[in-house]
Amino acid sequence: MTEAACRAMIILGIETSCDETAAAVTRGREVLSSVVYSQVAAHRPYGGVVPEIASRHHLEHLPGVLEEALLASGLGWGELDAVAVTYGPGLATSLLIGLSAAKGLALRLARPIVAINHLEAHLYSAFLDPSAPGLESVCPALALIVSGGHTCLLRVEGLGKYRLLGWTRDDAAGEAFDKGAALLGLGYPGGPAIDRASAGGNAGAVAFPRGPRPDRRGPETGLGPLDFSFSGLKTSLLNYLKADPVSGRPERLADVAASYQEAIVDALARGVAAAVRRENLRAIVVSGGVSLNRRLRSRLAELAQALGCRLLLARPEYCADNAAMVAALAGAGGGRAGWNDADACPGLSLGEDALD
Repeated sequence: MTEAACRAMIILGIETSCDETAAAVTRGREVLSSVVYSQVAAHRPYGGVVPEIASRHHLEHLPGVLEEALLASGLGWGELDAVAVTYGPGLATSLLIGLSAAKGLALRLARPIVAINHLEAHLYSAFLDPSAPGLESVCPALALIVSGGHTCLLRVEGLGKYRLLGWTRDDAAGEAFDKGAALLGLGYPGGPAIDRASAGGNAGAVAFPRGPRPDRRGPETGLGPLDFSFSGLKTSLLNYLKADPVSGRPERLADVAASYQEAIVDALARGVAAAVRRENLRAIVVSGGVSLNRRLRSRLAELAQALGCRLLLARPEYCADNAAMVAALAGAGGGRAGWNDADACPGLSLGEDALD
């Protein structure tokens, strides 16, 4: 079905791909409720997500999150048209918990399951507002999905019609923020920590590497024209801090954090600009947890204006993992319907699921 034809469907969404336990109810692109239980405090002592802890928290909190989402929607279980659930990519045990809950509910309610690709749901999160344009109306568009575990560029021709243009060959942008924050002693999660620490800092204080420019990449770099690489940036920060520690020097910390952040943002912006020009695209769609970064949002706004493109950013509450994007994508006709025997696919990519 088309996006318009599915607009009135009422969908319960479930998201447990990593460390957020989430449920939501949507009617088309209208979010009736969205509940997220964050596990950040549980993982902070370890500096990152611990799969065993994540799955235990999903088991403990998903039933209550589901009840809260339905209560907040003002609807009853019998009013749901379908149950949508993320089946990949993500942590295997975390995905299984969400899938098991979805299958149980679908069986109890005699409703179909819609299996959703987590990355495609992130892409659709930029359209979670009835007042926003429909996805089809802004195509052909460029999608930048930038999160803790994923960084990629896609050409979007319509719902379910994507072509992968470039991706990270090592660390995702979110990982670069987390690892950089750890080196700077800023804690976890790294993206918000560096965003705060860089306030008032000089983004040009340290010339951290951005990698080869998209138009200057040969076979020797191992990178395609629109690929990303952030591992060298992390190593550069480590070496810099060995030579010039920032501990006890708050002004210098702000400068280094701002410079490190600018290197990540600049690499992403260069990729976006090169992709828009090469593909002759009319809009830029940005989503994922890293898209909360204030500097990235302002830089992309400047870039979109310079390129004459429309910029669509996911609303802050829908940037990080949430179930509203899962439910809304299913309601728009995305995902794979009727998969009551869906299995978890931890390594799922858009190339396997949503690309031609």
